[in-house]
Amino acid sequence: MAGTTTGEPVIFNPFEPGFFDDPYRQYQALREHDPVHRSPLEVWVLFRYDDIVDILRDSSLSVQVDNATPTARMQMFAEQAPAEAQERGAHSILNVDPPDHTRLRRLVSKAFTPKMVHELRPRIQELVDDALDAMATKGQADVISDLAFPLPFTVISEMLGMPDGNRDEVRGWSHTLTKTLDPILSPEEVQAALTAADNMLAHVQDVLAWKRDHPADDLLTGLLAAEDEGDRLSEEELVDQVLLLYVAGHETTVNLIGNATLALLGHPDQLARLRSDPDLDGGAVEELLRYDSPVQFSRRITTADLEVDAKTVPAGTFMLTCLGSANHDEDRWGRRPTSSTSPDPTPASTCRSGTASTTASARRWPARRLRSRSARSSGGSPTSRSRESRSGTAASCCAGSSLSR
Repeated sequence: MAGTTTGEPVIFNPFEPGFFDDPYRQYQALREHDPVHRSPLEVWVLFRYDDIVDILRDSSLSVQVDNATPTARMQMFAEQAPAEAQERGAHSILNVDPPDHTRLRRLVSKAFTPKMVHELRPRIQELVDDALDAMATKGQADVISDLAFPLPFTVISEMLGMPDGNRDEVRGWSHTLTKTLDPILSPEEVQAALTAADNMLAHVQDVLAWKRDHPADDLLTGLLAAEDEGDRLSEEELVDQVLLLYVAGHETTVNLIGNATLALLGHPDQLARLRSDPDLDGGAVEELLRYDSPVQFSRRITTADLEVDAKTVPAGTFMLTCLGSANHDEDRWGRRPTSSTSPDPTPASTCRSGTASTTASARRWPARRLRSRSARSSGGSPTSRSRESRSGTAASCCAGSSLSR
């Protein structure tokens, strides 16, 4: 890597050979040599745990794109997208600042309650049992297609009250949309994303129209009816929250299950430890989130010049916080070689995405069932393809459960 042995500056380069399989070596070099990094990609990137936590907790920073100085990436989208498409997602709870964020969160919480999430547990248990039984019967399995995707997709679909059908199409649209969170996109990828967004938007609008005539005991009906002192979600706000829940409600969990399974299969001593001690479940999920985070980046936008580690980040700048790097920062976690040390199933303050409590609920139940029943479905050689999106950035996410946005 440039800068580690040649004396040249270290550069954040997601296109470096080997980055896709192991980005953590590059993160370590950047933590050591340039932890507050001005990238050629027109963003600043932070790599140390303490800096990242400070930035994500700084209420003076923004998530609203209209506070950013236009970048080449933004201009490429603007040139290819029709005017109405450029506003999509602008009303999502993750893309607005207070007081709008606070208002949306209050309205969404009217429908998205802890009780609703708790009541999903028996259904999640049933889905995991059925998936593992099917894997055991076949004698071999693809963890992604047989468990990691259908489980969270079914959970969020049933929770929202989405009709059956279009599963393969929706999965394709969703994956294409999450590709837009990568640091760099080609014009072809931008166009594919715009087409996927058109298709997903039309799908959600059709479902909402149907749901107005067919209310039920589900989240979509709750969101349609949500009211707080006479305030209700506008049509644009409603669509953006549903799109967020639908996509973020399964994509991150797909990658968590895949990455976690791959890590445990690669460290059989830790897998045996987890199987033998049910009390490790909760800490194991937290540690696996840290060890190979399904969301590697979050972002903030500066609203004024900001000093970080004696460097001045100008107002209107995108700042990427590298959660994957923060979760391997030796000053926070101690010396744990990222390629050879087994995951340690103990609770920790992990930097992670915080999209929805249903994601947290869904990811804990598979951990329990995989531990207790994995011996029954180990006749084959499960494979994980979840790293296909590990290098993507999350446009807006939280670090830890204590943060509001």
